[in-house]
Amino acid sequence: MKVRSIFISDVHLGHRGSRANELLEFLAEVDARNIFVIGDLVDFWALGRSICWPQSHQDVLRMLVERARNGVRVVYVPGNHDEAAREFAGMNICGIEIRRQHVHLTADGRRMLLLHGDEFDAAVSCSRWQVRLGSLFYSMALRLNHLIYLARRAFGLREWSLTAWLKRRVSDARAYIALFEESAAGAARRAGCHGVVCGHIHHAATREIDGVLYCNDGDWVESCTALVEHMSGKLNLVRWAEFRASVRVISRTELDPIASSG
Repeated sequence: MKVRSIFISDVHLGHRGSRANELLEFLAEVDARNIFVIGDLVDFWALGRSICWPQSHQDVLRMLVERARNGVRVVYVPGNHDEAAREFAGMNICGIEIRRQHVHLTADGRRMLLLHGDEFDAAVSCSRWQVRLGSLFYSMALRLNHLIYLARRAFGLREWSLTAWLKRRVSDARAYIALFEESAAGAARRAGCHGVVCGHIHHAATREIDGVLYCNDGDWVESCTALVEHMSGKLNLVRWAEFRASVRVISRTELDPIASSG
């Protein structure tokens, strides 16, 4: 698939729950002029607890650098889990532009504010130990989520996310997500932008809020989602599980003359 831009965030390389292999498969299938990585590419919080760095995690970084060296514009906006990289904002490293935030002009002329989103998270204003404790509990939930994913895959069942289910069912989580979305849209409006693209809360969504387009590209831990900009400037979410299934159907049709003629 050829697109103008890909927006991804919350890959959490270094975390045992990172779905790096799925991200590599997705990037291999999509040809883009621009790749925007909007925070939490590397999870230094998780790496501080235990070292987890399989080859697939290294391969994600290598692929991004290779794309940049081959003429793809790669912009990296660090998040809270990789906030150390914010010190390098304004620099270009291995062809990758590092920005504290960025404004992207779509093909149809819309200004989109790109930022991770922890700026709107009330939790970051709590004490350091509360933030770390919350991160620890969330990591435990993600590990359980990963075990469920592996078990369902082994039995040939469709993907299902425990953490996503909890976000939809718990009223406080729904209220927090709504407040987060409104805060992000408000920031875009104040910046004179038509919309905002962010991550952080691992909840992929696109919707209009008081005339501002809110886009959250999701994550590559729970949902494996990305936002793509088509050549026309249209923006839409891509869920890797659904996209992979469609790619396989097309491949089988091309290889099977009976299927293509029927």
